[in-house]
Amino acid sequence: MAAIPLEDALRALRVVNEVVNPDDDFYTIAGAEETIGLADAKRKKELAELHANLKALSKIRDAARVSATRPASVPSAEAHATTMNDLEGTDLSLMKSIQEAEALVASREGELAALKEEARQLEDYDAAAEHEKELDGAALRLSIYKQLGFQPVLDKHGDLVKMLVTSQSGDIHIVEFSDRIPDQEHTATLWKRACS
Repeated sequence: MAAIPLEDALRALRVVNEVVNPDDDFYTIAGAEETIGLADAKRKKELAELHANLKALSKIRDAARVSATRPASVPSAEAHATTMNDLEGTDLSLMKSIQEAEALVASREGELAALKEEARQLEDYDAAAEHEKELDGAALRLSIYKQLGFQPVLDKHGDLVKMLVTSQSGDIHIVEFSDRIPDQEHTATLWKRACS
């Protein structure tokens, strides 16, 4: 094997020395660490904002639950009982009258039945349950996931099969779910894609 002349070897070392610059590598790594730190701070701020939003929505829901009680324009149970007692007394007095009074009694009995049905409906009506249906927790969670960049994809049976993940750079990644992979790995993959 022939020896390389010293001048050629020195020239090659100078060329390599110009290409390899440890300062550039250091600045690249420092810049990446700074970018990661800024992204982490931004994510923590967004998470705090989402948490504050969730607390505000919970307070609104609680206030709505309190305000969903029976309005003042709807008679109370005691008022209904008084009305029914009055109608029953009227019914007894009308039974003593002639045929037109019997027609009036029939009409009052219909009114009484309607009031009893209304009272039953008011007793069965659960305003808080109706309001909770309107504030569906699943929709709220889905909204939070979407704001974080996660879009679930369900199959025709309603089972989660994959997740569309929007990364910080704006790229969209697809993460397939499999029963063979533990949930922790799925979680790590989702956050890795979101942070890319």
